[in-house]
Amino acid sequence: MNHDSPQLDAARPHAAMPAAMPAAAPAASAASPSGRPIVTLGSQRLLASGRLRGQRVGVVANPASVDQAFTHIVDRVAAAEGVTLGAIFGPQHGYHATLQDDMIETPHDQDARRRVPVYSLYSETREPTLAMLEGLDVLVIDLQDVGTRVYTFVYTMANCLKVAARVGLPVIVCDRPNPIGGTAVEGPVLRAGFESFVGQYPIPLRHGLTIGELARLFNDRFGLGARLDVVPMEGWKRAMYWDDQDVPWIIPSPNMPTLDTAIVYPGQVLVEGTTLSEARGTTRPFELVGLPGIDAERFAQRLNAYGFPGVYFRPVYFEPTFHKQARQTCGGCQIHVTDRHTFRPVLATAALFHTFHAMAPATAAVPFTWRQPPYEYEREKVPIDVLTGSSDLRQQIDAGLDPRAIEASWEPELHAFRAAWTEVLLYR
Repeated sequence: MNHDSPQLDAARPHAAMPAAMPAAAPAASAASPSGRPIVTLGSQRLLASGRLRGQRVGVVANPASVDQAFTHIVDRVAAAEGVTLGAIFGPQHGYHATLQDDMIETPHDQDARRRVPVYSLYSETREPTLAMLEGLDVLVIDLQDVGTRVYTFVYTMANCLKVAARVGLPVIVCDRPNPIGGTAVEGPVLRAGFESFVGQYPIPLRHGLTIGELARLFNDRFGLGARLDVVPMEGWKRAMYWDDQDVPWIIPSPNMPTLDTAIVYPGQVLVEGTTLSEARGTTRPFELVGLPGIDAERFAQRLNAYGFPGVYFRPVYFEPTFHKQARQTCGGCQIHVTDRHTFRPVLATAALFHTFHAMAPATAAVPFTWRQPPYEYEREKVPIDVLTGSSDLRQQIDAGLDPRAIEASWEPELHAFRAAWTEVLLYR
């Protein structure tokens, strides 16, 4: 992939706000006391610039919206000289990320300390209403993405851009690292007719972009037309994983506890569309996967026989405390990533599905089957199709297609995506 592609033309309509922050210049990263490179977040650059002075600001954030001092962006905005905090907006799981399970809406609230409203954008509405935006001069978005298409925070951002475009409200997106790096793309690309709140645009499961680059892609390539300014980071490089830099890991959502989770998530999120347990209700969600009645040793042996690079499938038995297959002993595996640079998470999950389909067919006592609607506000489409972005994977697994042939089927659409991908890169 070409990582030296030109950036989008800032003179295009709606491409940038006046007095936009300059793109971060490529430079050698300074080292923190831990020895890891220092990354200056978009939020830090924005607050240091003084650009918010005299503005009434709405902030879209959650508990992961902190800097290296563990100070939250809401606290930074509230304390900034000449800046008025007007409203707080929270994504799925809530501004405080208190709700464990998916598909549970969060109520609106009031921040008693700062005396501003806290609006839920995962409630009766998934986008800010005109009443919520009333009196604001600018909307600042500082959310932590995890590098996978199926993550609702980026669509909360997209919905904010859509509404902001309609009312002429400027939007500033503060860029943050992609935890699983910015060089690899993988998996099926979402197709027209399969859009949902977990996938609005034709991008692959592993998209290889930062949230700021996604904002540029959504706004410019897909025509949202907001008055968008992305504030880039300084010191971040595309090959960096989260632990290659100094920003602390704060759980972005309740079932994304570690970087290890994020690394397997581009594939393992698809487990949500099946009867398999993705191990919600354990300490290792998405790394563990299983189903009652499965012989874990035989299952893992079949998976390891593929010889996929960068991964070992260790046989395990576990009992989820809640969610699918709760209080039942599940046999399956833990995905141990031995080399994250060669590991292909979506391929690994395709192999898991292929093997579960063979070992626990629909005739088994607890079968491997596809979950039925509803799923994330979609009441008609099969959830696995919503997650993968087409019906292809479901049909390929049902037909017994080899996982490597499934992977090969993604390449034509990935090739087309890479052309759009290179247009929005902010970092070499």
